[in-house]
Amino acid sequence: MSFSDFELNTAKFLSRSISSTELDALQKAMENEVNHNVFKSFTEIEFVTRHLMSKYDKKAAKKNLLKKIKSDKREVKVLFIKRLLNYAAIILLGLGLGYFYWNHNFANSTKIKPQNLEGEITLTLSDGSVKSISEASEASVFNQKGDRVGLQQGNQLVYKKGNTAEELIYNTLTVPYGKKFALVLSDGTKVHLNSGSSIKYPVEFQNNHERKIHLIGEGYFDVAKNESPFVITANHLNIRVLGTQFNLTAYPEDETVRTVLVEGSVGFFEEREKFTGESPVLDPGYMAIWERNIKTMEFKEVNTELYTDWMNGRIIFSHMPFEDILKKLERIYNVEITNSYEQLNQVKFNASFDTETINQVFEAFNKNYPLKFTIDGRKIEITQP
Repeated sequence: MSFSDFELNTAKFLSRSISSTELDALQKAMENEVNHNVFKSFTEIEFVTRHLMSKYDKKAAKKNLLKKIKSDKREVKVLFIKRLLNYAAIILLGLGLGYFYWNHNFANSTKIKPQNLEGEITLTLSDGSVKSISEASEASVFNQKGDRVGLQQGNQLVYKKGNTAEELIYNTLTVPYGKKFALVLSDGTKVHLNSGSSIKYPVEFQNNHERKIHLIGEGYFDVAKNESPFVITANHLNIRVLGTQFNLTAYPEDETVRTVLVEGSVGFFEEREKFTGESPVLDPGYMAIWERNIKTMEFKEVNTELYTDWMNGRIIFSHMPFEDILKKLERIYNVEITNSYEQLNQVKFNASFDTETINQVFEAFNKNYPLKFTIDGRKIEITQP
């Protein structure tokens, strides 16, 4: 049995294995009214079928569905479904066709089993379903009522400004190693997320209520001015602002939470405490270093560009111990580094990179300090020469 490009691409779309090029071809084919109507009709039919299956005996329902498809060969639409089922064993995924159609656009409907999304930017919705974000495409974000509240275009996700919520509904955006992503919240706050970071935030904020989000990793915040305070929770520390720009670093494996203030002011208080007039406040051009294990705060003056230039693709190390440099390189280049040359761990380096490959980075370090390194795919091993 042979298949048309439209059928093959439809099957790949439904099984979430379609490439960006094939997706473009499918979208173009759907400009044909016949193709569009057939696709829409069957996704809607199967969407209803899936819900019926979820309420009753799924195995029995699936068996009956397959029996019906095999027995009725006179209907063109049923034949179309059968051909799709024969290709890539779509039915074995245990997921409705309509389910994928609607969830491709991030609709909040039913839960799915998270796929293998290693190395992909993902959006986790309030119902627990996980969506993969392709930087080469665009998709809409819907709330539970089915209203579009945001749009993802390329490497940024922008929520509709001005919407308010009766009840807070949270999404979580996760950026893997080797990638960066931008987010604009519904209050206009802009967030740039660095590699290996995750942010949990309300799809829509509530009027006259604290705007609170949660960060793991590193992000640069340009907080929209508002009468309601904006609070970020990171590694059990709360950072409170009204409208300002700052960089926050709070990776779970780090012992410190570092806040570098570019403009405005921010205050600090522990996660289970309340902000008071006695809470420490940071001034522009300074960095606050919170030791989360012993709960102490230190302020020091810094060159803010050293901590914010990562948004421009620059990698800057200033008097940084080699073991901390390796952590950053793992995040930035999405590699795994093993260092058996322990004498290097506390040696501090000054370095700056932008377009260099990971091999060129280690060649540069090797010129300043003798070391031996081998690169095998994503695995790097450092040894004493």
